[in-house]
Amino acid sequence: MTFLDVHVLQTVPPSNINRDDSGSPKTATYGGTLRARVSSQAWKRAVRLAFIADPEMTREAGRRTKKVPQVIADRFSDRCPELVPAADVIGLKAAAAMFKIKAAMPKEPKKGDADRPVTEYLLFLGDAQLERVTDTLASARDDLAAAGADEHKIESVISALGLDRLGITGHPGAVALFGRMIANSPDTNVDAACQVAHAISTHTIAPEFDYFTAVDDNPDPDSKGAGMIGTIEFNSATLYRYASISMRDLIANLDGETDRALNIALAFARAFITAMPSGKRSTFANNTRPDFVLLTIRHDQPVSLVGAFEKPVRTEDGLVAESCARLVRYRTEQDELYGTPPAREAMIYPGWLAGDIRARKAISLPEPSSLPAALEAVRDGLAQLAGK
Repeated sequence: MTFLDVHVLQTVPPSNINRDDSGSPKTATYGGTLRARVSSQAWKRAVRLAFIADPEMTREAGRRTKKVPQVIADRFSDRCPELVPAADVIGLKAAAAMFKIKAAMPKEPKKGDADRPVTEYLLFLGDAQLERVTDTLASARDDLAAAGADEHKIESVISALGLDRLGITGHPGAVALFGRMIANSPDTNVDAACQVAHAISTHTIAPEFDYFTAVDDNPDPDSKGAGMIGTIEFNSATLYRYASISMRDLIANLDGETDRALNIALAFARAFITAMPSGKRSTFANNTRPDFVLLTIRHDQPVSLVGAFEKPVRTEDGLVAESCARLVRYRTEQDELYGTPPAREAMIYPGWLAGDIRARKAISLPEPSSLPAALEAVRDGLAQLAGK
């Protein structure tokens, strides 16, 4: 077993990047005190969007949507324009066949909905899978044309194409990493190769409120007040973030393609380190990068270091250096206590931070790496353990 653990300390200024149902920043109680929290779902979505935006990883991206029938229909229409009138039905039946779910065209769209088909569940798949579906449907264009607009005949033609196999093979990296679960179709489920923790602050936080007013740029002559007033809750925090990839599971989800799995694991690590959830970004512009990153290759088990912060960090001299020192000290103690040193590790931190960390109980630190150098070292380590 080989695991890639990614530990990140990141200071975020006043922000509200992940809200609860009341619009407040999410929080958690840990170590008996209130902490800032960012859900794992929020950061996983940021990583998925980073894959989509990266030209080198676009083919490994995946989209999670109820509109898979529409996507298939639009692609099929481009290939077979003579079948546009039946395209929505074909797209819906194709999606139903892929994921072994029941689906029928809407008789009356709900208020506010378009009359194009959607599925009951969010379906998660990639562009390469959609291309294969389109190719398969196009190969049966004559039979589909003969079926006309009859849903049952279209369903009969599609059921003979074996699209159910396309839903469970050839996964993009995003699906291989994050998995897929459809309760009514367990055969199409994919066990996630990646675990992502909820980020929490290393210290106690106090919720704060921004009282704001907005002025109407075209006020009435007798207007004396603001056009709008309100409050926005926010906090600022140094967050501990953690994720782990099981390389065995990732390789299995990618049908044994080890080199591809290595590329995807490193792309995930890069995106997880640099991506940021976008909640309220235009209001707070909280565009920071991590202060400290620890990349660890382990062959025993994934290990979170959140226990370093069960006792909240308290300092009037900034939180970053003490949080980093806590993390490094806790990682050393854990490895010594259990006799499980990592196979390889790399740290990313600025030079100015090294002195502040070492000054706290003379902690020893390896030399820092740049992000590209650290990822290359990790790739070499993973490749050696994989026998490449």
